[in-house]
Amino acid sequence: MKTQSTSESLLWGDIRGGVVSFLVAVPLCLGIALVSGVPLFAGVIAGIVGGLVVGIFSKSALSISGPEAGLIIVVASAMDSLGTFSTFLLATCVAGVFQIILGYARAGLISNFFPSSVIKGMLAAIGIILIFKQIPLLVGYDDHTAEGFSLFQPDGIDLIRQFQWALVHVNATAITIAIVSLSILISYELYHRRQKRLPSQIPSALLVVGIGIGINTLLQIFNPTLALKDNHLVQLPVPEDFSGFLHLFTFPDFSQLSNPSVYTAALTIALVASLQALLSIEATDELDPLKRKTPANQELKAQGIGNLICGLIGGMPLTSVIVRSSISLNAGARTKRAALIHGLMLLVCVAAFPALLNQIPWAALASILLLTGYQLARVSVFKQQYEAGILKFLPFIATVGAILLTDLISGIIIGMFISVFFIIREIYLKAHQTFPCRYDGKEGIQIRLGDYVSFLNKASMSALLESVPNDFVVEMDYSETSYIDSDIRTIIERFETDALARNIQIIRVERTSKNPTLHHQMVV
Repeated sequence: MKTQSTSESLLWGDIRGGVVSFLVAVPLCLGIALVSGVPLFAGVIAGIVGGLVVGIFSKSALSISGPEAGLIIVVASAMDSLGTFSTFLLATCVAGVFQIILGYARAGLISNFFPSSVIKGMLAAIGIILIFKQIPLLVGYDDHTAEGFSLFQPDGIDLIRQFQWALVHVNATAITIAIVSLSILISYELYHRRQKRLPSQIPSALLVVGIGIGINTLLQIFNPTLALKDNHLVQLPVPEDFSGFLHLFTFPDFSQLSNPSVYTAALTIALVASLQALLSIEATDELDPLKRKTPANQELKAQGIGNLICGLIGGMPLTSVIVRSSISLNAGARTKRAALIHGLMLLVCVAAFPALLNQIPWAALASILLLTGYQLARVSVFKQQYEAGILKFLPFIATVGAILLTDLISGIIIGMFISVFFIIREIYLKAHQTFPCRYDGKEGIQIRLGDYVSFLNKASMSALLESVPNDFVVEMDYSETSYIDSDIRTIIERFETDALARNIQIIRVERTSKNPTLHHQMVV
């Protein structure tokens, strides 16, 4: 009886988790598709595939996949470079194949090669762009030019121009819905932060969407001139029958297989989506009360299959989404059934009730995305990186600035370059230290070598040894050293050879092979 009761409890927890994550997914799928510059239906398809397909192949018990804010810039950039949506779908298919190959190549540890400061900088930059891109939508400016992927676009439609046009197209109803939506979202956020739990089982995103629809519906009844319509509302295609529903799916343009830009975009999508997925499942596993561990390589395969199918039927790229996964977990989900329920409900909703989705004001969705951007780029994130020291803060802030001024990949490359520079700098500075000392009344110098002495230290080591005066005692301390480059060994051996002629006494301090904690002195 106890086992049966536990099974029923798990089932109902999974149902609650699936339903709540579905309610959150609907506005986010639409909003992310909007900002990415792809058809709205592409975002919904990605949510469906993320729940049903990735949910089947993934070994994660709690992760839920779908379109994610971290892919917005990548998708929009690829759309700009490839020109047509069908060509972009081909790139998504190829990206899925790349991810499957990465899975079989056991590349699940790829996330370990990206410094945390660069990753946090990438997310913060995405958050800042999300915030600024939603402001025109919040005041009722719903033109497609607000959907660009960078703050400073080369076609002249930059951030300043967007704000100028938005001020001309201010809509009082959109502003009202935005203010109410943001008030609800911020109240939920503050309550959650103080109470360490959600204020209710009703997600804030659902409440915002519902109230946005309610306000606009009341205006349509009592004062139609103030009601939002046309491009101020979601505009999903509404099929008349099942055949019409099938025609909503778009297929890739395989004639572009010889286009090099397809593979460049595919590689970018595959790397960013894979990194996001691996980081998300790592975070989700940390939240799992049962402490289960998701196989990283299998997750890459599952994500690859999902993106391959998305590209084949007209969906935007997907990845594991930590926000959706954590909401499902908090609602009671404990197995992958929650992801399957989430995907199934999305499919039923878009097939049977698209007209209801078309009542959602963009101002409400923009409010949700604005808060999503804030969560990615909190002031506390910048403060934590600053307090972590210059070695963390400079790569972080450089990544943020570079992404805002250029694009995602260029920004990450710049951030990685600066991180590597500081790594090399630390290796260079900490390769050896010197201390003055005296031995039996004679002046001397202690040269304490670091853990890793590379070829980068050739010049400094050579200059140091050449500067040692005649008749000195030199203690070469290798007690903390695990690696010395062959070029450095050659320099030290040459110094030891010349030491006798210069009346320099050399003392070596080394760890013995039997007990590394004991030092052995040898006079040369």
